[in-house]
Amino acid sequence: MSLKNVFRVTLVLMLISLIGLGFSPTIKAKKIASFQMEEGDILFQGMSAGQGLAIQIATGSPYSHCAIVVKHEDELQVLEAVQPVRIIPLDRWIKQGDGGKYVVKRLKGKDSLLTEDKLAAVRKMGTSWLNINYDLYFGWGDDRLYCSELVWKLYDRAVGVEVGKLQQLKEFNLDHPIVQAKIEERYGENVPYEEEVISPSSIFDSEKLETVYSN
Repeated sequence: MSLKNVFRVTLVLMLISLIGLGFSPTIKAKKIASFQMEEGDILFQGMSAGQGLAIQIATGSPYSHCAIVVKHEDELQVLEAVQPVRIIPLDRWIKQGDGGKYVVKRLKGKDSLLTEDKLAAVRKMGTSWLNINYDLYFGWGDDRLYCSELVWKLYDRAVGVEVGKLQQLKEFNLDHPIVQAKIEERYGENVPYEEEVISPSSIFDSEKLETVYSN
């Protein structure tokens, strides 16, 4: 038998052996494909363009944007507070983040806490906010909304669960030049240091959530 044929036979035997041990060349793809997005899931991504980099620096987190998965027009889509509040397809939402990277978090005990009635309340409240303007000043009123505020309020008011800790603006890292420039642009000399805010990173770090997917 030639050396070339010996190599071929050896390779075939190795593949048969691996399959017998339960290995498969498609196992990784199957594992990823088995993940199913669910209504109520919270999505996180980095968006370093615009104010995103300043948010990342101020919060010490790579995640500057978050959104929530809702059922809309009989399919799962993404509700987010940008300009204005909108619902968009998941694939479109993924593409807007840095490098298409994102993380999915889910409420622990979701099956008992996120009942159909509560999910319906999330949908009703969320759709009532469609087309509301983005809140550039991170205020706490409902007349304008920013991304993490929308997610936090939906969970608080429709589900009765606080995901993430409210903080005051002064608690963040505001000394970096990039953050300082954005603060001056937004507030001038009237910086609302005592304003209550919720950041994407605070929701991300909530002990009430668990990571179910990350790429």
